[in-house]
This record gives sequence, structure tokens and C-alpha cells, in this order.
Amino acid sequence: MSEIEIQLKKGVLGLCVLALLSRGENYAYDIASRLADAVDMGEGTIYPLMRRMQADGLVSTRLEESPAGPPRKYYRITETGRARLAEQLDEWRGFTAAVEALIGEDGPSLSVGETETSHEA
Repeated sequence: MSEIEIQLKKGVLGLCVLALLSRGENYAYDIASRLADAVDMGEGTIYPLMRRMQADGLVSTRLEESPAGPPRKYYRITETGRARLAEQLDEWRGFTAAVEALIGEDGPSLSVGETETSHEA
């Protein structure tokens, strides 16, 4: 995985978690599994993020007994989290539109294998 791919994924991880929780509460393992499937992010990245989001008041938690092991901690989005999600969605849509406008539908005009850019004076 390239460095830019890692940074892009880390940059949108909070947005993805809030978007998932906006559809209903869920427990961290399921959130981690869904993110791993969708954007190839590991569990080790999710749990610290969930703790930060709780500390920031974006999510709240509750414990529920599980028939198959220890109690599960369920996360739900708070009103503060919904407001943050709306802000982040606006920023994301504006950002991706700007990037798409810069690179264009057909992408940059580089030949296969070309790595240098030329600058004319």
C-alpha cells in the first residue's frame, strides 16, 4: 500500500465511521469489519479512533450482554457527531469535486512510465 493511499484512508476514516453510525448504532468489531472490507483498514486503527471520537463527544456508548462472550460495547452517533458528519460531508464533497476538476475526467496527460514533469519557461 502506498503512502498516499494510507494517508487518504486515515483522512476519511472518521467520516466513514460517522456515516456508518448515522444509519444506526453498532459495535466496534462490526464497524472495523465493514471498514476493512470497504477500504482495507485494520482493527488496530479503528479502536483508538473510536476512543477519540467518544472523548470528543461525537459518539456515545452502551454495553449489552452477548450470548457468545463478554458484553459488547455499542456505539451511537451523538448530535455533536451528526453536526460534525454534516460538516465533513460538505468538506469531502467540495474537496473531491476540486480534485476531480484539477485532474479531469481523463486524468493527467502522462505517458505510461513517465515520472518527470516538464516545465516550460
